[in-house]
Amino acid sequence: MSVRIAIDYTAGAWQGAGIGRYTRELIRAVFQSAPAEYAFVLFYAAGWPGTTLPYQQEISALCALRPGTKICPIPLPERRLTQFWHRLRIPFRVEWITGTFDVLHAPDFVIAPTAKPGIVTIHDLSYLVHPECAVPGVARYLRYAVPPSLARAQAIFADSIATQRDLQTHYAISPTRVEVVYAAVSPRFRPLDPHVIELIRTKYALPPQFILSGGTLEPRKNYVRLFEAYAQAKNQYAMPPLVVFGRRGWLYEDILSAPARFGIADSVRFIDYLDDIDLPAVYNLAWAFVYPSLYEGFGLPPLEALACGTPTLVSNVSSLPEVVGTAALLVDPTDVATLATELIRLVSDDDTRAALRIAGPVQAQSFSWVTAAQSVLRQYAQLTQRNK
Repeated sequence: MSVRIAIDYTAGAWQGAGIGRYTRELIRAVFQSAPAEYAFVLFYAAGWPGTTLPYQQEISALCALRPGTKICPIPLPERRLTQFWHRLRIPFRVEWITGTFDVLHAPDFVIAPTAKPGIVTIHDLSYLVHPECAVPGVARYLRYAVPPSLARAQAIFADSIATQRDLQTHYAISPTRVEVVYAAVSPRFRPLDPHVIELIRTKYALPPQFILSGGTLEPRKNYVRLFEAYAQAKNQYAMPPLVVFGRRGWLYEDILSAPARFGIADSVRFIDYLDDIDLPAVYNLAWAFVYPSLYEGFGLPPLEALACGTPTLVSNVSSLPEVVGTAALLVDPTDVATLATELIRLVSDDDTRAALRIAGPVQAQSFSWVTAAQSVLRQYAQLTQRNK
């Protein structure tokens, strides 16, 4: 008997990092692992007619991987489709676009209107835990749209035990309703031959040694405290330059002005765009990676750095201790003085660096997209059986 699964692929079609990468990697693994009797429908906001999707090639690759996959682009921008379904609450069921299916999988916080069983993934509750760091409009939307999706969902996925706990704390969702489905990293994130990666050093004009940090420029990533700590460390030790990659998100003006304010403008470089294909090489080139985020539902960049064997320092909050285990240094992200001390240790202590280089790839290998896909497929099967 065939099983038909509809997947909201909007995040995978549009978003470069974070949830977009999670969606692309997870659904690829699901397509690779699903039994032959499974058929899939991908629907997504495709923008106004004539719009070029950033990840159209990935959609084509999924169709080649799983022949017979039905593609349903919806000719609206993501924001308009969101308004149509979740703000205006127009009862236009997605199956009227996709045709019939057995289960709807929504990998990005909210479920489209449907009469069928639904699965929703909640990546984090940063809009509740750190509302001061969120775009007000987005936070309002999530506060409005997430509770109905949680109520309608017959299954809930969370990226981490930390997010599972947050769902219980903020929405009174029993942990028994929430399955933790960890993210992972692609096999391309691994230690690379030094001769291979030197071309990437030249491409981005990277210095011989540098500390790397990355993620969208927004307050939750805690860059301002990182710059203050780096300035303190630089007064005590000959620190390598600090390279920060990531697009400008929101409330980033203070982040961009902070290096000059702390007197380190000549030692900090922002890279707005890194080609995704170059990321493994950049992690390999980095002398160290630092990620002092105030809150994460999972935190892919630290896991990518660990997989590449890059000595890493992360915050000791939310999901990050789950992700890095004992393979990274941990620090209170609000304690600037200790962050400065640990930065010096990260770049100068040869024994610590050697231990972290060995431990990182081992820790990263404990996360697997195949394992994640198996959890998802098991839930598909259970919901199909339950709703026969």
